[in-house]
Amino acid sequence: MGKVVAVANQKGGVGKTTTAVNLASGVAAQGKKVLLVDLDPQGNTTSAYGVAKRSVEISVYQLLTGEKTAQEALVHTPYRVDLIPSNIQLSGAGIELIGLSRREARLREALTPVIGQYDFIFIDCPPSLDLLTLNGLCACDTVLVPIQCEFFALEGLSELMSTIRTVKKMYNPYIDIEGVLLTMYDGRLNLTLQVVQEVKKFFGNKVYKTTIPRNVRLSEAPSFGAPINYYDGGSKGAEAYAFLAAEFIKNNRKEG
Repeated sequence: MGKVVAVANQKGGVGKTTTAVNLASGVAAQGKKVLLVDLDPQGNTTSAYGVAKRSVEISVYQLLTGEKTAQEALVHTPYRVDLIPSNIQLSGAGIELIGLSRREARLREALTPVIGQYDFIFIDCPPSLDLLTLNGLCACDTVLVPIQCEFFALEGLSELMSTIRTVKKMYNPYIDIEGVLLTMYDGRLNLTLQVVQEVKKFFGNKVYKTTIPRNVRLSEAPSFGAPINYYDGGSKGAEAYAFLAAEFIKNNRKEG
């Protein structure tokens, strides 16, 4: 069975979608079978893989409402990664799900039939702690948390950890932290080093050795509809995500 990893942090602008897009592509480039689920109504992961959001007919929304199956929603991208896309339709799902039975487990139930087809399934969660994120956390085995190397980085982190503990207690007893990724890293700044110190104090060996630098090419890649290793494989951003993919696979080999 494939391992399901939610990429989550309710704080926006921490490199969550960038990480979901480029880690998925980096892991696939190392020969693994990968599925990426866009659970964010903004649909940035979808467009980062060159899929036009407006032309999406079957999205993760239809999975959550039970209208369509995961197999029907799959999009085969040119980047070795399969995608279950999202669009603005998903923004009303939080309200619609409230009236449905087992509303927190809709995504897990929808993904169950396809889990065996993949080595890894990554879920890009929205930047909030709503019913969509709850579905992501209930569907996953582990959570990967990107943290920006800035002053407010640790704000809201205790809230996320508290949510994960609640999910563990009430819905998903197997959920664990996959790893914590430091993004927008600049080793020349004292503030960055202070944040790193705090995060390591809090998470210990769960912090990835790989860090993701600020990189213009990483920001440009989504507008060209390609992950960084296809857009500019020689950039510092591509190099960082290739290292992260290798570290991620190595960690999972160790666990296995």
